[in-house]
Amino acid sequence: MLKRIAVIGACVALLAIPPFARAEWQVWTVTGTVRARRDTPPGEGRAVRLSAARDETESFQVLMRADEAVRGIRLEASDLAGPGEAVIPGSEVRLFRQHFLHLTVPTYRNEAFEPGWYADALIPLRHPLTGEPLPEGARFHAVPFDLPAGETHGFLVDVHVPADAKPGAYRGTVRVTAEGAEAVEVPVVLTVRGFRLPRVSALATAFGSPAHRMRGHYRQRAKAGKEKEPADWDAVDRQCAAMLTRHRINATPPADLLLPERGEDGTYRFTDEQVAALRTFVDTYHVNALSVRRPTSIVKDPEKEKGKLGAWLSAFDRLAKRLDRPQITFYTYLKDEPNDAEAYRFVQQWGRAVREAGSVVKVLVVEQTWAQKEEWGDLYGAVDIWCALFPLFKVESAVRRQAKGETVWAYTALCQRDPTPWWHIDFPLLHYRVPAWIAWRYRIRGLLYWGGLSFWGQVDDPWTQPETLDRRDRGKGQVWNGEGSIVYPGRACGYDGIAPSLRLKALRDAVEDYECISILERAGRAKEAEAVVRPLAGSWFQWDKDPAAYERARARLAEMIEAGGERK
Repeated sequence: MLKRIAVIGACVALLAIPPFARAEWQVWTVTGTVRARRDTPPGEGRAVRLSAARDETESFQVLMRADEAVRGIRLEASDLAGPGEAVIPGSEVRLFRQHFLHLTVPTYRNEAFEPGWYADALIPLRHPLTGEPLPEGARFHAVPFDLPAGETHGFLVDVHVPADAKPGAYRGTVRVTAEGAEAVEVPVVLTVRGFRLPRVSALATAFGSPAHRMRGHYRQRAKAGKEKEPADWDAVDRQCAAMLTRHRINATPPADLLLPERGEDGTYRFTDEQVAALRTFVDTYHVNALSVRRPTSIVKDPEKEKGKLGAWLSAFDRLAKRLDRPQITFYTYLKDEPNDAEAYRFVQQWGRAVREAGSVVKVLVVEQTWAQKEEWGDLYGAVDIWCALFPLFKVESAVRRQAKGETVWAYTALCQRDPTPWWHIDFPLLHYRVPAWIAWRYRIRGLLYWGGLSFWGQVDDPWTQPETLDRRDRGKGQVWNGEGSIVYPGRACGYDGIAPSLRLKALRDAVEDYECISILERAGRAKEAEAVVRPLAGSWFQWDKDPAAYERARARLAEMIEAGGERK
């Protein structure tokens, strides 16, 4: 797919402002994986060109700045008229106003930090599920918006290409209006490519459940008398799952769907209702990986209770067969960062016991593919899925495990060494996109991130307090802006659930990047794809820092696909 958004046209035209206003309103567009700040100077160019595969979403930003305040700004998107009578309706265009957070303290080890207002949270113009206008009176509303004098603000525009869209060029506009001012029209040309991105992604994601994490957040606030819990948690679950799948991230099913019942004869089984509900969930949200409970919740000793462990695992084997969704990887998150001899012994004992059962349930351990200390021994034979921290990935070791049929994932966390990609608000958005390119180069098949994307417990208000992980009380002076928190509480916008961020959009682009490259890999053209990927993604320590380079590479990959890589 071509992920190239080119800004065309001449210099930025100035919006006509009534004489009494005496303000020059400048409106321009920016593209790619970039973030604006309030002090961002005006850019050049307004017209936008997009190119996307079917069933893909492309974004661009409409930014604005004025010498004097401009009131009552609104945006609306037209339909996109295509070849013949083909139309992509305006309902496929989602609009968001960018919300800025004031960062005064750098994320730990961010030596390039500059204090200021950073755009991140996105306030939707309409309800994410129903598409209806959001109620008035919410704490934050997208429109009408009053633009302060001397500040840059903006909107993000998502354009989704329907799966059945006819290839060709589509044209439409995004119209920007304000009180007492002429409307500004942003012309949009969208080229729909002749191939489709599969809805089930090749890259596995394990980012947890924001709805599950939110339960603790709201219960803590309700207990303190600050805020009531949502009245309908099922609706919150649905909204969160829909938001994640729209961004190609695995949603988490209700926990009871993956809890088999134990019969009087000692066997475990999933009911017909569980199987049907799980199949519906997987198909609705295009899931490719499911996390099951740790075996320690079933047996205390994997050797003494080998029969019981085997019976429990067999239930998942039967579930997988009945589910009949071969794209699903079942895994158990056996151990998080085993960093001492005791933790290594735990993985060795439990991991080998699970693997010996030969079940579809794979053993995932958040650890690199090489042993930390020789005296601890190694974890070989006890792990199916190795999940290495970005900077602890070693190519030679990973290749040896992959050659044995094992899988390698990767994850990010705090305290990393520069210059690996850091997932924090005060780092460039490219940090969220480039891991997919590096991952594919080394055949890393999954990305993991902790917290369910909604780690809000350490701040009172995520919309104004970016320091979501703060350890200054420990005397270390360490802060991580946006750590574990890539979505925001939707209640501030008028609904219960989650609101997206620019970082979530960059992650979506990353997964779509990976899918595009994987199309060529599946077509037997991996070497050709590598010729495009390698110059950008050298390693977790060396990659191209120019967002435009990735847009050009995506253009090249799309051309290769259309030249015969894979057509669907």
